[in-house]
Amino acid sequence: MKKLSAQPRILLLLSLVAVLATPIQAQQSESPADKSGSPETRIYREVDGKALRAYVFSPDTRNDRAPASAILLFHGGGWSAGSPEWTFEAAGRFAALGMVAIPIEYRLSEGKVTPIEALADVCAAFRWARQKAGELGLDPKRVAGYGVSAGGHLVASAATVGCPPGAPDGVRAEPDALLLWSPALDLSKDSWFHKKLQGRATAAAYSPAEHVGASTPPTIIVHGAEDVLAPVSGARRFCERLVQAGKVCELIAYKGLGHLLTRNLANQESDFDPELKARAEGIEKLRRFLGDLGFIGRLQSSARCTE
Repeated sequence: MKKLSAQPRILLLLSLVAVLATPIQAQQSESPADKSGSPETRIYREVDGKALRAYVFSPDTRNDRAPASAILLFHGGGWSAGSPEWTFEAAGRFAALGMVAIPIEYRLSEGKVTPIEALADVCAAFRWARQKAGELGLDPKRVAGYGVSAGGHLVASAATVGCPPGAPDGVRAEPDALLLWSPALDLSKDSWFHKKLQGRATAAAYSPAEHVGASTPPTIIVHGAEDVLAPVSGARRFCERLVQAGKVCELIAYKGLGHLLTRNLANQESDFDPELKARAEGIEKLRRFLGDLGFIGRLQSSARCTE
């Protein structure tokens, strides 16, 4: 099975356009949730009297003798809104590819809760998935993270900023690959994110682009080049730093599209009009990336240019 090339590169599907950074506010999933299917509901963590749930989508077909790869999914919503159901459609797609796909509930920023607590939940979810690998039928060495918008920030933070000290058994909390859709990656000067931290840390301390390094896993990013909520300039900076560290990062940016690949550039916060061809192509790119990594059966790669 062919692996990704050892030569780092950034993939450019369409021309990238830098845009001015603006606060990350209301965010949605990359598409309306399809709630068909019946995930198994588990509780992966109880904290401050709240039970946090994981929704397990098992593969459509499974070789009982071989654990499947897995992917944990994290919704968007500006750290203050959203629910795991927003990623159910994506989870169904990954399960159809033979993966154990698990949308994760994390604490939203309200009251004393900040993105710092949400990151702790993300880390706990990865530890839980690996601890329960036998029950869930997954390979603990092939657990990817998928994040949309603010969820992309959280799962990328687990891989870059790092997680709180782990359980005594030393189970890892970091993802083995990152699949990001319109992620918020460069937040050092983002006023909305700064507000959400409530003065408990600087925005730079929890900005993934500031903490990319040799331990950051292979990453693919699907983005709109005219995104004003999570500017593509942040994704580009993240990728460039990852490449400099000798690792793989693929950035696919669609000219003329905004946040979550919306065609409606005038309102990228609440009135989404995703460009369906670009969305389908982005989904296929994620699928090809997983195949190249060996997380799923390798599929025929589409044409791509490198830099």
